[in-house]
Amino acid sequence: MPQPVLGTQRLLLRPFRLEDSSSVQLLAGEREVADATSQIPHPYEDGMAERWIETHEKAFRERKHATFALTLRGQGELIGACALSIDSGANKGELGYWIGKPFWNLGYATEASRAIMEFGFHDLELNRIYARHLARNAPSGRVMQKLGMSREGLARQDTMMWGKYEDVVSYGNLRADWLERRTD
Repeated sequence: MPQPVLGTQRLLLRPFRLEDSSSVQLLAGEREVADATSQIPHPYEDGMAERWIETHEKAFRERKHATFALTLRGQGELIGACALSIDSGANKGELGYWIGKPFWNLGYATEASRAIMEFGFHDLELNRIYARHLARNAPSGRVMQKLGMSREGLARQDTMMWGKYEDVVSYGNLRADWLERRTD
């Protein structure tokens, strides 16, 4: 089964293409974007985007990751990424996202993540979706709250970024809770 294309009111979520690599490098390469997540390298060097994009199709086929390019509906402009890392054995997924700095504070992370959660709970029939953010990245926590996720805990000094330990906050949602909220 090929990775689907998902739509929202303002966004089209589609598989990444190699021609997206220069936009990925430009957007994800900004220090402020890399600083907001522990997953994006900085500096974002030539070739990194291509290598990252080339992993997506196989990872989706193997039901390990579903990574979507976030594009503006009607324009096609790449603004970020949203993904589910899938643990099939536990029937759960970890939600992750990044948005290019020019598109911050416009609700795109929430809109895209809501579509990804619907995909995870409805199409993939996952039982649980969780997400984590650096404790100092309060905007990411607000996205998780807007999605109706429950705060599950704080892992002190759970990761290291640029030589400094960072606290990580966890949120989660169960399929039953998501379905109940959808019918309200």
